[in-house]
This record gives sequence, structure tokens and C-alpha cells, in this order.
Amino acid sequence: MSMEKEIQKDMDASIEHLQTELKNLRTSRANPSILDSVKVEIYGTNMRLKDLATVSTPEPRQLLVSPFDNNNVNTVSKAIENANLNLQPSVDGNVIRIQVPPMDESIRKETVKVCKKKGEEAKVSIRETRRKYNEKARKQKQDGEIAEDQLKRFEKMIQENTDKSCKKIDEMCAAKEKDILQV
Repeated sequence: MSMEKEIQKDMDASIEHLQTELKNLRTSRANPSILDSVKVEIYGTNMRLKDLATVSTPEPRQLLVSPFDNNNVNTVSKAIENANLNLQPSVDGNVIRIQVPPMDESIRKETVKVCKKKGEEAKVSIRETRRKYNEKARKQKQDGEIAEDQLKRFEKMIQENTDKSCKKIDEMCAAKEKDILQV
């Protein structure tokens, strides 16, 4: 694998991690992905909610959780309640309804701060990747494996990938912030 592909793979991993983190941040609309982090203890093991039920949004501010096994309705409801997501599930027959409360201004501002923090963490990860590959290229130059002009080309390519990845992170965070602040 070429160095450029390795760099891109490492930087893409940071961006994918950020995408997952941003999906879990709450917005003013009900979003099934806010339940992705919920674990339910069933059959003696901890399982992800999405492996035990389907989650849909029948209304803009409501989530509907339909467990595959109706016997697990109360267990799933308890797990959602205990997940510290500030959600109150209510069992309605074989399904669980969750009304997503509207976010007040202070919660929005706090969520935006978390969003910015996660974006900054992703950029730190990207810069760490840049540092690692710059050192690798300099070591190759020092060991005589590559010439000075190749080192400069590598450093330029590494910086371009870093800039491109940081710009993508900024765009992702800006879009999420807009979503969070939307009333």
C-alpha cells in the first residue's frame, strides 16, 4: 500500500469516528441514531438496541421502538431509561414510544459545545497522523531510501491531505451545529 493511501485511510478513520460521534448528538428532531449507544442486557449478555429492535420516527418529535421479541419490551424500556439520554420511554402494548422533548436554548448551546469539542478532537487525530507520516518520511530520507525532492513531495502531499480532512471536519461540524440550533 502506498504512503498516500495509508495516510488517507488513517485520516478517513478519524472522520468516520467523528461521523459516528456526531450522529449521537441530539437535535430538535427525533433521530433514531440517538439510541445507537443504548445497550440492553438480555439473554445474559449486553446487546445493542439496534440488534433487538427497530427504531422509527412516526412523528418529528417521537421515536417508536419495536422489539423483535415482544417479551423484551419492558427490559428494553428500562435500558433506554437508564442510558442517561434524558428520554422517558413509555410502553404502549408491544412497542415503546419516546417523546423527544424540545431542546431549550441552554441545552442547544451545551450540545454545540460538545459538537465543537468532538470536531477539535478529530482534528487533533488528523494532525497526529500528519506528524506520524512526516516523521516516517524524514526517517526514510535520513536512511537514504528517498531523495530530498521526494521528501518535499511527501510533506506537501501529507499537508494537502491534512488540510482537506480538516476542511471536511469543519463542514461536518458546521452542518451538525446548524441542525442542533434549528428550532
